[in-house]
Amino acid sequence: MPAGFRPVLRFDELVEGTLSEVLVDGRSVALARVGDQVYGLHGSCPHAGGPLAEGILEGTTLTCPQHGWSFDVTTGACLVNPEDAAATVPVRVVGGVVCIQA
Repeated sequence: MPAGFRPVLRFDELVEGTLSEVLVDGRSVALARVGDQVYGLHGSCPHAGGPLAEGILEGTTLTCPQHGWSFDVTTGACLVNPEDAAATVPVRVVGGVVCIQA
């Protein structure tokens, strides 16, 4: 396990093109699987606090279910308002296990 990272689930539990929510120390993290990559964003939308893991993932674009704001999961960039990026969470896949920086 890389230093500072915590295992959260097995890679094969994430279906390609879907979102999953994990809780680490009471903090929600939205995980997005795009191909063989997994990206992490803080679980609450910076616009109005919507649950990002309940949004829609199309390619690398995650759309919040509350007000439709969209984010690039690879960078956290907001596609509606560039000043409201979603905070990213570093993710690594090690030996088939998804690990996020704690």
